[in-house]
Amino acid sequence: MIVVDTNIISYLLLPTPYSDSVDTLYKLDSHWVAPVLWKSEFRNVLALYLRKEIITLEKALQLQEKAESIMIHNEYDISSSQVLTLVDKSSCSAYDCEFVALAHHLNTPLITQDKKLLREFPSTAASVANFLSEKS
Repeated sequence: MIVVDTNIISYLLLPTPYSDSVDTLYKLDSHWVAPVLWKSEFRNVLALYLRKEIITLEKALQLQEKAESIMIHNEYDISSSQVLTLVDKSSCSAYDCEFVALAHHLNTPLITQDKKLLREFPSTAASVANFLSEKS
């Protein structure tokens, strides 16, 4: 089991420079978990793709359904006190700290490409490449 942020979920379902490595990550460990927040953030990613006319509404709906099917039963509510404690100790957003708090709660790594999270929470957050290299 690993905590993934919304960008990792996006990289799995949308073509990006990280898609191949995220596919490998998913094959290695497909038990992905995230705070409930991921769903709204993913909708924002899809909104951006829609507005830039990269995908159609039909495709956006398909991608949202696919993401939800991957994450079903793997969503967690996070304690506000845990999140705000992390916010107080970092310069990360409360949104980002939800993912860190979940990783701490579950004692599992957070996989992210977010440079700030990687820098501010090096014992919790790992990049896809680093995580994959540790597992091989």
